[in-house]
Amino acid sequence: MRIKLAMADDEELFRVGLSHILNRYEDVDILFEADNGQSLMEQLAEAEELPDIVVMDIKMPEMNGVEATKMLRKEYPDINIIALTTYNTKPFIRNMIDVGACAYLVKNSAPQEVIHTIRQVYSNGFYYDKLVMESIRSNKRSTKPKGDKTSANGEFITDREKQILELICRQYTSQEIAQKLFISKRTVEVHRKNLLDKTQSKNIAGLVVYALKNELVPNIIIE
Repeated sequence: MRIKLAMADDEELFRVGLSHILNRYEDVDILFEADNGQSLMEQLAEAEELPDIVVMDIKMPEMNGVEATKMLRKEYPDINIIALTTYNTKPFIRNMIDVGACAYLVKNSAPQEVIHTIRQVYSNGFYYDKLVMESIRSNKRSTKPKGDKTSANGEFITDREKQILELICRQYTSQEIAQKLFISKRTVEVHRKNLLDKTQSKNIAGLVVYALKNELVPNIIIE
């Protein structure tokens, strides 16, 4: 297993340093680097091989990380995005999560935390630490969008789906959920798909955000 990465950050010293650190890990392969969002999108358009994950800074010239994330989610929905920036306030976190980031890290994070987050995003499709969880919960949806066929109180979600949804939010893998509930991994995947359809979520990260905002799962504490 090799995790294919791309990086977008206008701070060359930081970008080169992080690249040097990540290249030490045998399961990481950095395909290319960009110094702004526009350069990232251009390189993606010309790439022979697409990355699994893009590590994205927020503040960049020409095209910032927020706009680049929006565009990337639209044009390359299978690529996961990790926001890695100096800003660790809840509004910045919520903004990046809302536009499609699957994880959020600050630039003074330890290398072990960065590689752990990358591996979790690669395996599960998202990774939300304690600060991200709190930021999402503090931005609960106050009204239901017009025409939304889902229910904020979860009345269209079965008890078994709620069990699986909670375990997904606790960042269990499909295999771990299957073992915990004594069901097959295939059954877990079917329930995951049904949850995505019922909540109209585009990916697992979006499903978790929906569940937290609408309080469909108990309060989850990430150590």
